[in-house]
Amino acid sequence: MRQEPRSPQTPGVVVTGMGMTTPLGGNVVSSWEALLNGESHTSVINDDWAAGLPIKIAARLREEPDAVLPPVQIRRLDRSQQIVIVAAREAWTAAQTPDVDPERFAVVIGTGVGGAQTFASQDEVIRSRGPLHVSPFAIPMLMPNGAAAAVGLCFGARGGVHTPISACASGAEAIAVGLALVRSGRADVVLAGGTEACVGPLAMAGFARMGALSKRIDDPEGASRPFAADRDGFVLGEGAGVVVLEREEHAQARGARIYGRLAGAGITSNGRDMTSPDRQGQARAISDALIDARLSASDITHVNAHATGTPIGDCAEADAILDAIGEHPLVTANKASTGHLIGGTGAVEAIITMMTIREGLIPPTRNLDVQDPNVRVNIVTKSPYQTDITAAVSNSFGFGGHNVALVFIRDS
Repeated sequence: MRQEPRSPQTPGVVVTGMGMTTPLGGNVVSSWEALLNGESHTSVINDDWAAGLPIKIAARLREEPDAVLPPVQIRRLDRSQQIVIVAAREAWTAAQTPDVDPERFAVVIGTGVGGAQTFASQDEVIRSRGPLHVSPFAIPMLMPNGAAAAVGLCFGARGGVHTPISACASGAEAIAVGLALVRSGRADVVLAGGTEACVGPLAMAGFARMGALSKRIDDPEGASRPFAADRDGFVLGEGAGVVVLEREEHAQARGARIYGRLAGAGITSNGRDMTSPDRQGQARAISDALIDARLSASDITHVNAHATGTPIGDCAEADAILDAIGEHPLVTANKASTGHLIGGTGAVEAIITMMTIREGLIPPTRNLDVQDPNVRVNIVTKSPYQTDITAAVSNSFGFGGHNVALVFIRDS
C-alpha cells in the first residue's frame, strides 16, 4: 500500500530534546564535535574473551555509563539499558523536564538484539557455577523490551511503552512510531530512540562469519569506509540515542525550546531476502517519507545515509537516493566515525541529522579516499561543509528487509 498524504489537521510534531552516548562522546555535544573533527575511536579489543576471534576491532563507548549512573542501576540493568537511560536523561534535561500528564506520555525504544551481554554472562554463570547462581534480575536484563521498560519506569510513562525490533533500523523505526503516537492523539510527549551494546564474542563472531565486518584489523580507525572503492564491511559499535518528540501545541504552551520538526516517516519492507539490500524498497521508504512530510524531492538538501560500508549495501542505497530524490542532495555517512551501532544507529543518526540542520554543517565522511564509481551521489568528505539546510532525510535499513526513512525540517 502506498503512503497517502496526511490530513492537514494532523498535529505538528517537534523535537524538544536530544541525548546520546556513542564511541565519539558521552553526550550530544561531544559526539557532534568529534564527528565534525573526523574522529574515530575504533580500537583493537585485547580482552580475554576476544582471543580467538578472527576480527578483534570494535567501536566502544567513549564514556562508561557507570560514570553517570548509580551502582544499583549498573548492577540491575544490562549495558544496553544503562546507556539508553544515559541518553534519555540527557534528552529529558534538554527538553527542560516537560510537565506532562503521565497517561499522555509514552516511550518507544528500539533494539536489534536486546540484553546480549546479560545473556552471555549469565550463560557463563550456569556453565561455571550452576543455575542457582543466575542473577534474579537476569530476565528483565536480557529481554528485548527491557530498555524501553527501564526508560518508562525511570520517567514514569503511563501512555504506553513500545519496542520495535527491526535490526539496524530499530532506532529509526522507534522514532517513526513516536511520530505516529503523537499524531494519533495518544500522546503529547514521547521519548523515542534506540540502543545496542552487543560488542561481545557471539555478535562479533557471527558478523565476521557472515562476511559483514571489515578485515582491516591492522588499521582500526581506517577500517570502516562507507562508499569507498576499497570498502569491505563495517565495524561493530555500541551506543544509544533518544529524542523527545512533542505535540507542537503542547511544546508551545510550555515555552519549550524547539530543535526542529519531525515532518515525516516512511517504513517499507523488501519481502525478498533476509540480508540483501533492496534498492526499490529503500527508495519507496524515502518517497513515502517525503509524501508524509508534504515535501518534494527538490526540497531535500541533505541525506544522512545508512551506509554501513558493505560492498553491496552502499551501492543499493546510493541508487535508492538517486531514484527517490535525485543527484542534488549532499550526502554524509557517519559509521566510519561511530561504528555501526545496530539498534542504536538510526536514533543516533537522526540526532546527527537534526544537528546538521540546526548548525548548517554537514559532517564529513571519514576514510573516503577514492569513491566507488558505482556510487553516483555527492558525498561530503575531508571537512565539514557549511550550507543552508531546510529539510533532510535520515536513512536506516536493517537485516530482514526493514527500511525506514525520516524527514526532519528546520523550525521556522
